[in-house]
Amino acid sequence: MTSSTPSSRKLFSDELEQRLDELLFASTSHRSAKGIADGLERLKREEQERVLHWVGVAAQSYAEIGYQVAALAPHALERLDAAGFEAWVLAGLDAYDRQGGQAAMALLRDLDGFCALRENAPAAASLADIETRLGRFLQGLAGRPLALAAGAVAHTDTETVFLPAQLASLPTQDGNRRLYKATAALLWAQTRHGTFGTAAVDIEAAFARWPERERALRWFAALEAVRLEAVLGEELPGLAAEIAALRGPWPEELRAAVERLGRPDAAVSQTLTFLDECMAGEAEPPSLPHAGAIDLAAALRVRAARIAREAEVVRKALSTLKGFGGRQGAGKQAPTVNLEGGKLEFRLDGEAIALPPEAQAAAQSLLQDLDELPPECLVPAGPGAWQPTEREECESGGEDALTSHREPHRRYDEWDYRRRAYRRGWCHLFEIDLAPGDPDYVAKVSLRNAAPIRQIRRRFELLRGEDRLLGRQPEGEEIDVDALVEAAGDRAAGTEPEARLYSRRIRNERSLAAMFMVDMSGSTKGWVNDAERESLVMLCEALETLGDAYAIYGFSGWTRTRCDIYPVKRFDEAYDAAVRARIAAIEAKDYTRMGVAIRHLTQLLEAQPARHKLLVTLSDGRPDDFGDEYRGHYGIEDTRRALQEAHERGVRSYCVTIDRHGADYLPRLYGPARYTVLDDAKKLPLKVADIYRRLTT
Repeated sequence: MTSSTPSSRKLFSDELEQRLDELLFASTSHRSAKGIADGLERLKREEQERVLHWVGVAAQSYAEIGYQVAALAPHALERLDAAGFEAWVLAGLDAYDRQGGQAAMALLRDLDGFCALRENAPAAASLADIETRLGRFLQGLAGRPLALAAGAVAHTDTETVFLPAQLASLPTQDGNRRLYKATAALLWAQTRHGTFGTAAVDIEAAFARWPERERALRWFAALEAVRLEAVLGEELPGLAAEIAALRGPWPEELRAAVERLGRPDAAVSQTLTFLDECMAGEAEPPSLPHAGAIDLAAALRVRAARIAREAEVVRKALSTLKGFGGRQGAGKQAPTVNLEGGKLEFRLDGEAIALPPEAQAAAQSLLQDLDELPPECLVPAGPGAWQPTEREECESGGEDALTSHREPHRRYDEWDYRRRAYRRGWCHLFEIDLAPGDPDYVAKVSLRNAAPIRQIRRRFELLRGEDRLLGRQPEGEEIDVDALVEAAGDRAAGTEPEARLYSRRIRNERSLAAMFMVDMSGSTKGWVNDAERESLVMLCEALETLGDAYAIYGFSGWTRTRCDIYPVKRFDEAYDAAVRARIAAIEAKDYTRMGVAIRHLTQLLEAQPARHKLLVTLSDGRPDDFGDEYRGHYGIEDTRRALQEAHERGVRSYCVTIDRHGADYLPRLYGPARYTVLDDAKKLPLKVADIYRRLTT
C-alpha cells in the first residue's frame, strides 16, 4: 500500500477511471472501467489509493485479475480491514501462480469463503503440514499414482489431486486435517471408479445438453459423493466409516440419492440418470465440504492425453511381441485380451504373452479409465524396437529433453517486491549432470600455471593447522607480557590487578564449508568462461591443501520453468578425474536467474555440519532472464531476498564479478563489503584464490 497520498480529497469517478485505464490497459476484456470507477468513488481516499495500488500489482501478473480486484474491492472493503484486503489480493495472485487465471478469479469471487478462512484461522489446518503424510496415503490406495498439489478449489484432473492450501471449515485443526483426508479419498475415488466416464459413457456429451453447466456440475459432484462413498464402503470400510462420521447425516436433498446411488454396484451412468431428475427442478445442490468440485474440462483433457499415450505404449509392446521384433510365424492374428476374474491377460496365437512392465501398467491404467482396452490398442504399432514412448526415448537424450517433460527436482518460491510476498513454487529447478569435458584440460591448466599454483599452495599451507595464541588466560604455558605489565600498573595505581596473566596456544581448527556458485549464462562465453574454469582449477588445487569442505555448482536456465543447476563437485566427492572432467565441461549456456540458484545451494550448504558456511558467487553480470520481468528491478530484489534468507540461515555470501557496472547494484545485493569487482577477466583465477584465503582467515 502506498503511503504517498497527495491529499485527503477523494478522487472523483473520472479521475479514478483514468487511473484504472492506465493500470488495466493490457486487459483483454476491453471493458470500460467507468462502472468500477463509480463504485470506487464512495470510498475514502486512503481506501481508493489502496485499491489502485493493489490493482496495479495484480495487473502486472495478469490484467484480468487487476480488473477483478478493482470490481470487487468496494464489497471486499466492507468486510475486510487493510491487512485482510491485502491478504485477499495476495491469495488471488497465489492461486494465479499455481493454477492460472480461472482459479484466481474463483478465489477472489468467493469472498465468503475467504472471510470464513480468516475468521477460523486458529483452527485452520495447513496442507503443507500434512502434505507428506497425505501423499503417502494417496500412494497407498490402489490404482494409478496421484500427485498432490495446492489449489484454490479441491478437485482432480485425474493425475493430480488439488487441495486448498488451508482448510478451516471445521472448528478444530484435527477436524480440518481429517477433512483433507476425506476429500483426498473421494477425489481419488473419482479417478478410480468412473466419474469421468468409460468407453460406454461419454460424460462430455451428457453435460453438453445442460445450459446450466455449472449447476449441473455441482449436482454431479454431490451425487457422485454419495455413490463413491458407497463404493469405498465395500472396498475400504474403515475409510468410509471415517468419512461418514466426518460428514454427519446426509442433507435432506440427497436422501433419494442415497437410496438409489448408495450401493457398491452403482455406476456413473446411474448418477447421470438421477442428475436428470435433479436438474429438472430448480433446487441447488447441498454443500458437502468433503466432496470437492468437478473440473470436467481439466479432467477430460488430461485423461484424453493419457489414454492416447498409454494406448501407444501397449501398441508398441504388442508390435514387438507379435513378430516385428523377431517372433517367428507371427503377424497373422491380432492379439486378444482376457479379463476374466479381474486379471488382465493377453493371448497371441493361443498362447498367453507377458507384456513389459511399462506396457502392463499402461494397459491397467487404460482399464481404469475405460473399463476395457480400446480396439486400437490391439493393432500393433509397426516395426521398430521396443520403446515405451517417444517421451521416454527423449528423456534419455539431450538436456532440453530432460527438462521439457519431467517434473522439476525442486520448486522454489520467488520474491515479488511489488506484492511484498513470495510467488509460491514459482521456479522449477532441475539438477543436470554435465557431460565430461576434455580429460586433459585440468592438467594443461595446472602445467601452464604451475608457479602461481605453488605460490597459492604455500599461502594456504600456512593456514592449515595453524596454532592460535590466546592471551589473558587464568593459566597457560607462557606469561602474557602485556597482561603482566598492565597488572603491575594497576598494582602501582592502587587498584586490584587482573588475575589472567597467562597465554595458551590452541589448535586453530577450521570448521568451514564453502560453496562456489558459478555463472554459466550466455554472457560468460569466451574469456570469462575460460577465466572461471581456470579459477576453479587453481582454487581446487589450493583447497585440497587446506582440507576445507567445498562444492562447486554452475547455474543457468531459461525462464522460471527451467532453472538449471549443474553439479561440478558435490561436498561428498573427491577432487578426482570425474570432477576435473566436469570443470572442463563448464560452458556458457542461457540466462542468469540467481535467486533460485542461491536458495537451492543454500539448502545444500546448510546441510553441512561445519560451523561456518560460505557461499561465493563467480559472475559476470546482474541477475537476468529471458522474456519475463526478472530482468531489472524484479531480479535484483529477488536475488537480494535470497541472500537475506541465506544470511538468516547462517550462510555468509560473497560475490566476485567482472561486471564493470556491478557497483551500481552489488551494494544493494551484498552490502558494501561483500563483493569484489574486477576490471579484467584474466585477473579472476589468482584473485579468487586470494579472496577465498582472506574470507576464511
